[in-house]
Formats: sequence, C-alpha cells, structure tokens
Amino acid sequence: MKLIKSILVSVALAGTAVPALADYPERPITLYVAWGAGGGTDAVARLIAVGLEKELGQPVNVVNRTGGSGVVGHAAMAEADPDGYTLGLATTEVNLMHWLGLTELDYNVYTPLALMNTDPAGVQVSADSEYKTVGDLLNAINDSPAGTFKATGSGQGSSWHVAIAGMLNAAGTDASKVTWVPSDGAASGLQELLAGGVDIVPSSLVEARALIEAGRVKSLAYMSSERSKLFPDVPTLKEETGSDWEFGAWRGIVAPKGLPDDVRDRLVSALEAVYNSEDFQGFMSKQGFGARFLPGEEFGKFMATNDVNFGETMKAIGLAK
Repeated sequence: MKLIKSILVSVALAGTAVPALADYPERPITLYVAWGAGGGTDAVARLIAVGLEKELGQPVNVVNRTGGSGVVGHAAMAEADPDGYTLGLATTEVNLMHWLGLTELDYNVYTPLALMNTDPAGVQVSADSEYKTVGDLLNAINDSPAGTFKATGSGQGSSWHVAIAGMLNAAGTDASKVTWVPSDGAASGLQELLAGGVDIVPSSLVEARALIEAGRVKSLAYMSSERSKLFPDVPTLKEETGSDWEFGAWRGIVAPKGLPDDVRDRLVSALEAVYNSEDFQGFMSKQGFGARFLPGEEFGKFMATNDVNFGETMKAIGLAK
C-alpha cells in the first residue's frame, strides 16, 4: 500500500509540473490579415500559416479583414482574446495609422512575436524617363514649380507616400512639391505610371519586379543601407545622394496584448522554425521579398523605433494629425 501511495503521489506531482504550453494549441488558430487576398501581404501570411500548421500540429486559418486603410484588420488582431488562438500579420501601417488620426491603435496594443519580412522602397520611373539617376530626379523637382511632378503607389499618408515624402524631406526639398495621387496600391500605381498619369512610384522592388524585368520601368534608387539581392544594380539612396533616409514596409506576427508567457514563447519558437525553413526561405528568395527575423522583444523594440521615426517624418511633412 505504501508503494502504491508513493507511486500515486509521484504521478500527481509530475502532473503538476507539466507547463500549460504542453496543451497548446488544442484547436485551430486564426491568423488575421488587414489586406486583401492575392496581395503580397496575403501571400506571406498564407506561407507562414502553412509553416505554423507543421510546427504546431493544428490548422491555421487565414482571414482577411480589410477596410479603413488597415484599421479594421489591425483592430481585430488587438481586440481578440489573448489566448494564442488569434494571431495577426501586422504591417507597417501599425506605425502610421495613429499618426494620421485614423485610429488610436499603435504597437503597444499587441504582444510582438516575430518580424518576418522587410521590403525597402525603390524609386521607380518609366523606362523612357529622361532621368538617369535619383539625383537627376531630385534636381528636376527642385527646379520645377510645385505640382509639376506626381507620384502614387498607395493611399494618402500610407507607407509609400511616407517613403517619398521622407526622401524629399531628407534631401532638403519641400515634400509638397510632389503631388501625391492616392491609389489602391503599387500595382495600380505602376499602371498609372505606364499610362503617363504620374512620374514616380515609390514601391518595393518586388512589386515593380515584373515591369522592371520587362524593361518598362526602371528603379533609380533603393531606400536601404544595402543593395537589393533581387536587383543588385540598383544603387542605394545613400550611394547616389549621401542621404541616410531609409524606408521599408514590414510584416510581422503579433497577438493581442496579455498573451501568457508560455504561449508566447511557444509561438516565437515555432515562428523562428518557420522562418528558417527551406519553404519560407525559398519562397521569399524566389519572389524577391526581403526576409528578416526579429523575435519577441526585439520585434517590439523595432516597432517602437519605427513609430518614433515615422512620427517625426510625418510631422515634418505635414501628414501627422
């Protein structure tokens, strides 16, 4: 009897030592995306979802919650129960929306899990443009009346608008000299460029890839500290002008604030495995996406720094509310 009691006590103690994460996840997970199906963000989200399914052993269902220039989807990510069963693929707009007065949401309402991707902006013009370098373009803008040049590639005050406005501001040029024409995104913006409706599209090189490779569009500069692996012949903005301005769209996985530490750690570990997988790296490389991984707290610091920098830029160019 003593032996039986001893065994039962040992089993009971062993059971209490099992951490909560041993049971996580027990059911399917939802991954919110604030942008429409078929776009670059949606493609990255679905790739991550497939990887997480392999790592966690549960289905990960991607749900597109669009609207409000990203506010609807990012709000859904923040307002869900912090239990690990609702995640979100947050984007650069987390650091832009509240400065524009669209929402009070900012990076503080999330549990940061992993930065998975960054895509610096390029400065695209039509292939037959008279401007051979970004320096030529900036000189022409400076020498022309306000409104002579038009640019597009996203909505008013969104990522690519801030990219070119910040570039102009850093060069000592009044950002209002280039008129921003709001569009549904880089794809429609590039078509407008080909049609002659605008002069510049500041988008990622990935988005412009097909037209660059077809010889219909050329990129004059890359807003990053290093040249693109996809288009190594495109110089960085600093190489061309000496400017330190850098800008890129980013994507990372978040959960609502208050996520239990053990669940957070389980997800960070799983996301790192997804990031390092051949499937993820192969897809990102083939498509030309910039892969970059920052776990948990490092991702949180990245968002905080971006938020401050974007705020300063948007105030300087008159976009902050």
